[in-house]
Amino acid sequence: MKKVFFIFMIMLLSFSFSSSIYAAEKNALKIPSSVLDISKDNTYPNPVQDLPYLQPSDFTKQLLDTSEVKIDNPDLIRLMNESSVSGTPLAIGYRATIFLGQWALNYESTETATNWEYQKVNTNYTDNRGGKSPMQMRYNQEGQKKITGGLTANVPNAEDVKKMMLLKAMKKTSLPLSFETIIGGGTKKEQVYNIPPKRMGYLYAYSPAVNEKGKVTYGEVYIVLRGNKQKVVVKNVTSQGIGAWIPVQDHVSFGFVVSEIPR
Repeated sequence: MKKVFFIFMIMLLSFSFSSSIYAAEKNALKIPSSVLDISKDNTYPNPVQDLPYLQPSDFTKQLLDTSEVKIDNPDLIRLMNESSVSGTPLAIGYRATIFLGQWALNYESTETATNWEYQKVNTNYTDNRGGKSPMQMRYNQEGQKKITGGLTANVPNAEDVKKMMLLKAMKKTSLPLSFETIIGGGTKKEQVYNIPPKRMGYLYAYSPAVNEKGKVTYGEVYIVLRGNKQKVVVKNVTSQGIGAWIPVQDHVSFGFVVSEIPR
């Protein structure tokens, strides 16, 4: 009986492990083969976007647990981390309400999609109409190009909203995202594209971007002190739909076209 049970448990664990791998592969973002990483080739060194999830302090965790509205805003969490309330036995009957202001409290993502040809950044051209053998061409960025994303609508606390959307999109896609990225002039890749005789070759380069959509929640935040107890109270809660285009940093999508006539 023990042997049968042991075999059953191994089969169950194997099935769970296989299911987890399948789910991870199913949800993984597939980058097309036409998209190349140029982080080591880019002549313009883009700053790395480092927006780690801010860990709340023990005091902040206690406060957040008392809130009826979810709070994810890293700047608000940082403000709470820098605050403290000292408990004392003499605080019986002590009452106070501290207004922290109107905040973008959290962002809930509903859709994350990638446009691999968000913005054209370069065109390379080679004419082999007079040739008798294939010619080769490679990507060469002819001029510096800045790609800028942004929110699709004007909303209060826009910078806080952008931070929360960026964090959520980076977590969902595992891509290096930034609302602004630059491709330096003279950036090259060794990928070869062959142009047959009597043809012209066009190599188009595009900057990809992520389209993030969801809902942002706002509210007035108060810290309420009653004796030795503290809690967060959120008033006048509102929600608003929002979208954003967020460029993928140091990545280029290529489209190669061969033609008999100029395009």
